Amino acid sequence: MSRPRWRPVPVLAGLLALVLSALLSASAAGTATAGAPRPGKVPLTELTVVAEQVAFGLQRPIALTGLPDGRMLIAEKNGTVRSYHPDTGLAAEPVLDLTALVDTSGNERGLLGITPAPNFTRSGMLYVAYTSLPDGTLTLARLPITAPERLQVLLTQEHAEYNNHNGGQVAFGRDGYLYWSLGDGGHANDPYKAGQDLGTLLGKIVRIDVNRSCGAKPYCVPPDNPFVRNRDARPEIWLYGLRNPWRFSVDKVDNSLWIGDVGQGLVEEINHIRPWQGGANLGWSCREGTPVFDPEQCRPGVKYTDPVFEYEHYMTESCSVTGGVVYRGSATPEAWGTYVASDYCSTTAFAVRPKPWGGYESAIIGNFPIQPTAIDADVHGELYVLSDLPGWLSRVRFERVQPAPSGEPANG
Repeated sequence: MSRPRWRPVPVLAGLLALVLSALLSASAAGTATAGAPRPGKVPLTELTVVAEQVAFGLQRPIALTGLPDGRMLIAEKNGTVRSYHPDTGLAAEPVLDLTALVDTSGNERGLLGITPAPNFTRSGMLYVAYTSLPDGTLTLARLPITAPERLQVLLTQEHAEYNNHNGGQVAFGRDGYLYWSLGDGGHANDPYKAGQDLGTLLGKIVRIDVNRSCGAKPYCVPPDNPFVRNRDARPEIWLYGLRNPWRFSVDKVDNSLWIGDVGQGLVEEINHIRPWQGGANLGWSCREGTPVFDPEQCRPGVKYTDPVFEYEHYMTESCSVTGGVVYRGSATPEAWGTYVASDYCSTTAFAVRPKPWGGYESAIIGNFPIQPTAIDADVHGELYVLSDLPGWLSRVRFERVQPAPSGEPANG
C-alpha cells in the first residue's frame, strides 16, 4: 500500500526528533539493567565456551545458585549444601545438611533445587526443593541457612509410585514470586496423563507469593495466575504440559522463563515463555517437542506453545537436556543476552538467542565438562557448571572464534 507523501515544516520535524529520541531512551532504560553491557552483534557461530575446573570432590552435585556475597551454593543429591568462593575455594564442611529429610532412593530423587530469597543478605533465607522421606513426596520448603531446624514446608505434591521425573528447580522472578517445576509423575509415557491435567501439580511450573500467607497456607496465589478462577484447576499453576522440567531459569532482565524439558526419546526441547504467557500449554503428552506423541491427549481447539529450540534424542549421543541460563555477565559483552544450555550425555553446549525482529537463532558453541547437571550464574552474571558423578565445579567463559569457511560448521 502506497503512503501519501508529506513534508513536515522544520519546527514539527524538530519536535518529532525530540519525541522519538525520548521514546528510544526510555525503551532502552526499561529493558536493560543498570550498568549492563549492550548485547553483542557477534554471530553465535563466532562464540565458543571454555570451562575451567575450579573445585572437585563434590558428591553428585545437582543444583547451583549464586549469593550476593560472591559465594556459590552447591546442592548435593544426598541433601548437603556446599559453599564455594572464587577467593577461598570449596569449603570443607557443608553449610547445610538436610539428609535426614531427603529421600534419595532411585537415581533422580534427592535434594534438587536451591535459591536464596531476594532479601537473603538481611534474612539469610533459602528456598529448597527435594523429594522427602518416606515416599518421595515433591516438597518445597524454606529455612534460614543458619537455622535449618526452622525449616517450613510450603507446598507438596505426592509422587510415590515412580522415582523419576521430579522436576525440582526453584527460582525467584523479578515479580518477587517463587517459581517451582515438577515432573509428570515418572516412569514413561505420562502414566497419570498429568501433563494436560490442571487438577494436579505434576507436569507443571507453579508460581506463588511466599511473602504472605493466605488462610492455612503459608503462601498466597498471585491474583493474576492464569487459573485462579477455574474451579477444576490448581490455582498455583503458571504453565502446564511439561514432562520433566528439572532445570529452568528466569532472565533477570525481562522476567521470561527459559525451560529445558526432558524428552521421552525422540527430541529434547527448550521453551522460552514471556511474562504475559502465563497459562501456556507446552504440549506434553499430546506432543513431544513439536512432533505428536500421544494423539489421545490432543484436544481440538487447544493452543500449544512450540519450543524455541529442539534437538534430536533418538539414535544420537544425547539423552537429557540440561536447561541453562541467559548470560548477563560483563566479561564477554559479545555473548550478553545469549541463553546457554547443554545435554547430560553429549555435553554439547547449545546457544539460543532471540532475533531483534522475531524468531530465534541457535548454534553449537562447544562442549561442557562431562555429565552437566546444572548451569547457573554468580552474582556478577558469570557462568558455572556442575558435573555429576565426577563431582566437579567449573567456571565457564566465552571466547571468540574465527568464522568457519562457507558450508562448514563453526563449532562442531
